[in-house]
This record gives sequence, structure tokens and C-alpha cells, in this order.
Amino acid sequence: MTIRILLCTLAFLLAAAAPAADTEKTAAGDLVITPIRHASLMLQFAGKVIHIDPWSQGDYSSMPRADYIFITDIHGDHLDKAMVDKLKKDSTIIVAPAAVAKTITGAVVMNNGEKKKFEEFEVEAVPMYNIQRGPQPGALYHTKGRGNGYILTLGGKRLYLAGDTEAIPEMKALKNIDIAFVCMNLPYTMTPEEAAAGVKAFRPKVVYPYHYRGSDIKAFAALLKDEKSIEVRLREWY
Repeated sequence: MTIRILLCTLAFLLAAAAPAADTEKTAAGDLVITPIRHASLMLQFAGKVIHIDPWSQGDYSSMPRADYIFITDIHGDHLDKAMVDKLKKDSTIIVAPAAVAKTITGAVVMNNGEKKKFEEFEVEAVPMYNIQRGPQPGALYHTKGRGNGYILTLGGKRLYLAGDTEAIPEMKALKNIDIAFVCMNLPYTMTPEEAAAGVKAFRPKVVYPYHYRGSDIKAFAALLKDEKSIEVRLREWY
């Protein structure tokens, strides 16, 4: 009886320590989505582990190492070489824009508009940039072409990872997005109101607000409450 109690207690503690995850059905099996921190998340699909923008502020103690790592930009909350080095294996494929590849040598470089096919999925690099916001007049936090958003197609499901962006025309023109991860934080990206307007334009089936530190994600959800075809998923990223 004592052993059973200990085993049950251990199982409970392990379950409590594991981050919450969502499971999506695809034509090629389950896709597991695990929010981690800020812009960091993990995808598990077809026996592979995909880490997005891994950052040392996240808790990776229970996370498997990466088969693929996608990096969107050069800023430290997206490009964390120390965390990349902890998660990667000899066989890990790292995908990044050219500006990131100056730091992460050996990365597979993708530019805005490029598409690549890996064994388990397809990926398209899409623009992410500021239209109006920057550290000073005439400068932008994120210039067009420097960073990548990504569209991953896994088992027929199209996932959009916005990266750091405002509600740019390229976002509003997206088609057939099943699951979107959309940022919102000032001064670097956009307001919840701007993010909601962008989402209303391209109409994903599911949207996760992420990269939202300091923003009111409930206001974002309220702005989409009448959009019955769009499911808003609020998750703990902080």
C-alpha cells in the first residue's frame, strides 16, 4: 500500500509539473501543442519534436530535445543560443532567417516567401515587421525581410506563427489557416485591437494570443467573441 501511495504521489507530481498541452487531430495523426513562455512553444507531430523560438526564461526541464528548431528573429527573446545549444542534438535541423544564421551557424536559411519540405511537414517563411513602431523616428523595431513568420503544414493542418509583427498586409491576406499564434505587446508589435483586426481579416479556425506580456488578452478575446468561426484559446504563457 505504501508503494502504491508513493507511486500515485509521484505520478501526480509529474503531471503537475508538465505544461498544459492541446491536442489537434490531423490527417497524419495527433499534433500536440505546448505553450512554454512568451513566443516559445513546442509542437510534437509524427514522432518529431519542433521547438519554436526557445528561450531560457521558459521551463524546459521536462521537455524533450528538438528534432527541429525554428527561430524568427535576432532579438534575445527569440534568438537564445544557449537554449538552442541545450535543446539541439547532432541531427537537429535549425531553420532561421539569414540575420539569425550569423549567430546560429549551420542553420538552414529561409527568406520571406521561400518554401521548403521536410520529411514530416512543409514550411513557408512569411514576412513579419513593423509598419509604424520603432525606437525613434525613421527606425523600426523589426524591418521587413529581416525576420520570418512561418506557416507549417502538418498532416494537412496549416499553422501560422506570426513572430514579431504588426497587422501587416501579408498577414491580412493569409488564406486557409487552421491555427494561428498572434503576438500583441507594446511598444514592439501591436495592440490587442490591432491584432484582433488582423485576425478578423484572415480568419483562422483557432487563434492563440502569444508574445503578449503586458497586454490585455481578454480584451482581444472580447473583440472576437462574435466571430463564431474563430476559436480563441487563452493559455498561460507567463
